Amino acid sequence: MRGEDRSSGSLFSYVDLESRVPEKHPLRLIRAVVNEVLESLSGDFEALYSHTGRPSIAPEKLLRALLLQAFYSIRSERQLMEQLDFNLLFRWFVDLGLDDPVWDASVFCKNRDRLLEAEISARFLAGIVAHPKVRVLLSREHFSVDGTLIEAWASMKSFRRKDGSDDDPGAGRNAERDFHGERRSNESHESTTDPDARLYRKGNRKESRLCYMGHALMENRNGLVVGGGATLASGTAERDHALDTIDGQRGGPVAAGRITLGGDKAFDVSGFVGDLRARRITPHLARDDHVTKTGKRRKTAIDGRTTRHPGYDVSQRCRKRIEEIFAWVKTIAGLAKIRFRGQSRVDAAFTFALAAYNLIRLPKLLATPP
Repeated sequence: MRGEDRSSGSLFSYVDLESRVPEKHPLRLIRAVVNEVLESLSGDFEALYSHTGRPSIAPEKLLRALLLQAFYSIRSERQLMEQLDFNLLFRWFVDLGLDDPVWDASVFCKNRDRLLEAEISARFLAGIVAHPKVRVLLSREHFSVDGTLIEAWASMKSFRRKDGSDDDPGAGRNAERDFHGERRSNESHESTTDPDARLYRKGNRKESRLCYMGHALMENRNGLVVGGGATLASGTAERDHALDTIDGQRGGPVAAGRITLGGDKAFDVSGFVGDLRARRITPHLARDDHVTKTGKRRKTAIDGRTTRHPGYDVSQRCRKRIEEIFAWVKTIAGLAKIRFRGQSRVDAAFTFALAAYNLIRLPKLLATPP
């Protein structure tokens, strides 16, 4: 018998949100880990808010919503609020009831900025790494490090002289500029849109862009992030941040004894290798011994003491997985061109995306083998 194509509105719903989400849905495991981490951050949240006045958006709900934005590549906070209004799965994950109103997008952004400025992202990532279900997946002796460029939310036309000598007051706010042939550098110029953005290029014969530099420290067992952040783009930022991250993680995710660190050719610098050895870190770095323009071969800081061990080749294979982290952060989490201005906010957004990457990997890593 053919069914009738007729809709009848229901005044009441007797099905709970919890029962609508399948038992084996991957977000169930992620939500359980996130809730435990957020509970451990309750004291940090309490210090951010006044004890008087109107209640704001609960920081726990706000962070869960931001995770959904990263997981499902939602391009804006306004679209995120639209999804929360009708998507039952999203309501369940954020812990909104069927009849709970959705927040205004502007109010959501203002409350989000408060968390970004309070370094909550770094504590959230540290909480995930320290979680019992995640800690058993990590290696504490073998790591890889790398960096990537994040395009700033600023145009090349905004990169002007610091002394204002190239300003044209009669040209308007968004006038055309011809800067071809003009010598520009970070010492003499800065962006009027985002003063923290730096003019930088990835390599020879590459275009220069206004950008930041994102960093990640990855453990080699399962390719999870144990530390990271974003800094101003410079030629030494990768090496400086790598040392700072390892020093800050010693005794925690990073063992206090001897460890190994994999990296690409950009880390093959004698000063950096010496700093690693002084910290009891074996440098499993790619050798940069290319032939220079003068016809001489560059002297590498990695010699046979390191390359003769089979673990060196293993580290060189594992370190390439760190590119998967940057690819996910840029494409899925949408940070190829950052939407925030200022180094501190870019650092917070990038660190939060690293935490989201760890979470999205957990369902498969923790799945019970058949």
